[in-house]
Formats: sequence, structure tokens, C-alpha cells
Amino acid sequence: MTHDHDLVLRPTAAQTAAALNPPAGRTGGDLVVETLSGLGATTVFGLPGQHALGMFDALRRSDLRYVGLRVENNAGFAADAYGRITGEAAPLLLSTGPGALMALAALQEAAAASAPVLAIGSQVPSAGLGGGRHGYLHELRDQQASFRDVVKSVHTVRTQSQIPSAVAAAWKSALTAPHGPVWVEIPQDVLLAETTLPVVTALDATPDEVVPRPELTAVAAHLLANAERPAIIAGGGVVRSDAAGKLLALAERISAPVVTTFGGKGAFPWEHPLSLQSWLEDRHTTDFLEDADVLLVVGSGLGELSSNYHTFAPRGRIVQIEADAGKLESNHPALGIHADARLALQALLETVAERPDAGAPERVRTVLGKVRDRLGAQGLDLEQRVVAAVRAALPDRAPSFWDMTILAYWAWSAFDARRPNTMHSAQGAGGLGYGFPAALGAAAADPTRPVLAVSGDGGAMYSIAELATARQYGLDVTWLIVDDGGYGILREYMTDAFGEATATELARPDFVALAESFGVPATLTTPDDLAVDLAAALKAPGPSVVVLPALLRMFEPTHL
Repeated sequence: MTHDHDLVLRPTAAQTAAALNPPAGRTGGDLVVETLSGLGATTVFGLPGQHALGMFDALRRSDLRYVGLRVENNAGFAADAYGRITGEAAPLLLSTGPGALMALAALQEAAAASAPVLAIGSQVPSAGLGGGRHGYLHELRDQQASFRDVVKSVHTVRTQSQIPSAVAAAWKSALTAPHGPVWVEIPQDVLLAETTLPVVTALDATPDEVVPRPELTAVAAHLLANAERPAIIAGGGVVRSDAAGKLLALAERISAPVVTTFGGKGAFPWEHPLSLQSWLEDRHTTDFLEDADVLLVVGSGLGELSSNYHTFAPRGRIVQIEADAGKLESNHPALGIHADARLALQALLETVAERPDAGAPERVRTVLGKVRDRLGAQGLDLEQRVVAAVRAALPDRAPSFWDMTILAYWAWSAFDARRPNTMHSAQGAGGLGYGFPAALGAAAADPTRPVLAVSGDGGAMYSIAELATARQYGLDVTWLIVDDGGYGILREYMTDAFGEATATELARPDFVALAESFGVPATLTTPDDLAVDLAAALKAPGPSVVVLPALLRMFEPTHL
């Protein structure tokens, strides 16, 4: 009897001949790019460095498109966005030591946001591996140790024959739920040495499915169908697994109000009668969720931002669906279901009974009315007008990428993303400089629609060099810079906590003139003109900058 695992595909005569007579002039770097092509990659990001030149030289012998940024961390942010937009693993090519370490903050954001990034870095020559101090340029005692606590998995190559398997294993790891960044490192001499190995063809690196256990979904379905006051918190896992349609179907079947986390923006229709939108930092929303007798949490660990800074104290039963096993019940006891959100929601749809509740929409309207009244009492008309202007200017299909700035903090709660997987921010790890380089990665992923980046003047200075990248590749990104003369949100935090702010005020350039010096058209706007100026910039092809001088304030917190 023959078993499936006994079957081996036999090469054709032509394939055998090609394998026995590989092209001359290939190196270990070629094995890297051939493997990436065989896995289905089409675009790579990165920055060359001395030890990594074998990979970059091989790019010119491949069909891979290379998008080079000016700073490794920005290249990491671009790869992060490419992975979020496409759902594919985004290759990121880096050099040893300083080049590799410069990307750590971007990889931390990718890890927090479950963005699939395949980072491939060089290493010192093989003789220097293992901690021996030979004094090689860029030498670290244990380079992979710097990455191990940040990425999902680490893969070290020591010989050329290990390259295809290591890169394929990393690819599979990056795309197995929860998605995330992975790290592969290859010594310089392995990359540079000529190879006689056959050309790498298609590889099988199909990610593992994280399937829910049926006995758990059966219990969850029973709890939800028999709940008196069910509610749903939808996190980034719903977006990453492309499960927004299934979430909508389930919420309507059981008449459950839905609030999306900041990472889950767009997972549920903003104006739907059951939509509590994203007002997670409002105590009225927190009170409503605490009152649910069954709370379904999908694709969220209920971390700091999703729990109103850990003030959320649920009184009912929680059902938590999460692909990251480490996040199950990490903050609250629950019926924990380790699964991809899409697969678990599908299982619930197949088993849960319909639960009509005509009063649910009215309860949602009541909560949203209380939220509006609270904001209306704080004199925040300017801030709400700016959010509305950005929404009016941005086409529904166009993705937006938000840096850590006051306008982004507003957008987390107040911005209607309209569609899944169109609003992204750095709220996972919370580092500055994300917005513009991430938007460049998104534009490389899908050149058919404009992309918006939003930064403050402080965060913008992290990314100014990438104006050259935007111009060089003609990437269709409009960059909105809100200039308030410093780190605005830190200014507020320090003033509230200590009575005055320190180290938050910044000298900054004339952003309009600076952008124009790169050959990027720029506009100085006002709150009244923002919608028109931003819409015009988004409509024009290629990169552009819109600068809004404005001192925005945050709404009052409710967790203190």
C-alpha cells in the first residue's frame, strides 16, 4: 500500500539536466534571491552593507523588485506595511551589526501588530561565529540574541545548502498565525562564495493553520446564543485574518454590539446599528462592556490600550479567540480558544443559534450619545474638524498610516476607517517615525490607490530622508505633517503630570521648503483649507507633502 507521504515528485529529464548544469557565476546570494522568488516574493526592501553585498549583487540577476530606503528602521517599517497590505511575507535585506540593529524598533512594531516581515541579515565570516572576538567589522558577540526577544523565530545559516531550507522555514513561520517578523542570518563568506548548487525552484512553505478545538467553540456558541447582554471586542486579529465579513455575520446573528480596538480599525462597519465604533478610552464604553454577561474577544489580548489602561473589570463571562497562545487569558480569565480568528468565527457561525434582540441598537445609540456629550463639553471643535477633514479628503479605498502623534491618538477613537485593512498605526509598539516609511511600503504594495501618511513634526524628523526614496521611486504617498513645535502628546502628558513640560519643544525646518528641495511638491494649509488641500494632494500622482501648523489637544482621559 502506498501512503501519501511516500510519494515523491520525480524530476523531468529537462529539470535533471538543468540541475546538473547550473549557470556559472552564481553565489550564496543567488540562492537567497532564488529561494525568495520560489516562495512567491516579488518585492524586497532593504539597505546594502559590506557583509550583505552578495545578496544585493544577486538581485540584479533576479526578477525581484528592490525598494531601497535610506535608514534600516524605515526599511523595516516599509516592509511591515507591505506585509499588512498584501498578507504576504515582506523580505527585508540588512547588513551586519549596526545595519541589523537599526531595524530592531521596526521589527518590534511588526511583532506587536502581527505583520509578516522576513528579515534576512548578513553575519561576519563563518570563522567569527560562536562568540570568538576576531575583530571583524560590525562584529557582535551574539547577533541573533539581539533579535530573539523581538521576532517570532531565528534561523542561522552556516553553509550554502542550508539557505533554501532556512529561508523557507522562516517564511512559513512569518505567515503562520499570528503573523510576525522572523530573522535569518547568513555569514558574509557563505553569501559571497560561488556555488555549484542547482537553481532553487518552487518551494513548499505553506503556513500551518491554527484551528479551533470544536468542543471549545461548541461551548462558546452556547454561551453567546443564551446570553442576555452579549458584546464583542474585535481586535487586529480580525483584520489580519481577513475575517471582517464573518464578524459582521456573527454579530448580526446574535445581536451583539461590537467595539473595535485601535489595531482592529475597520473590522466592523462604523455606522452599523450594532457598532460601538472604537471609543475604548471612554468610560461609557468601558462601563457598557463591563456589563456584558458574555463578552466575545476576537483577535485581541485586551492589553493596555484595549482595556482603557487596565481599568476594564468585566463582570460577565469572557470568550477569547486568539492566535497567539501567550495572550490567552493573559489579562482576564476566559474560555480561551487558541485559533485563527477567521477559522474560529467560521466555526461559531456554523454552530451558534440565532439570538434576536431588537433593543441592542438603542443601547448602542445611548452609549455613543454619552460619548458625544462628554466630548462636546470639552471645547474640542478644532480637533474634531481636523479629523473630519482628513476623512473627507481620503478616498474610501486609500490606506492611511499614522505615526505616534495627537491626531493619530484622536483617529484611534474617532476615525472611520470605512474598510478593513485600510488604517494602520504604530500603536503596537508605540515607536516614533512609522507613518511615512510605512506608507511608502504600502504604495509599493499597491500602486493603484493613493496612500496617506500622518505625522507630527517630531515624528516627521525621523523620516525626512525618505522623501528621497519617495521621489526616487515615484511612490504615490501624501504626507500630512501636523506641526505643533514639539512632541505634542508628551507635552500634554508632562504638563498634566508635573505642571510643566521638559525636553518636548523642538526647533524644526521649513517643511514645505525642505520637501520642495527633494523635488516633492508641498502645501502649507490651515484647518479650514485642510480637506481641499489634502484631497488635491492625494489626487495628484507621486509623492506630496501637506503641512498643517496646529496645536491640537487630547480629550480628557477617563482612566485616571
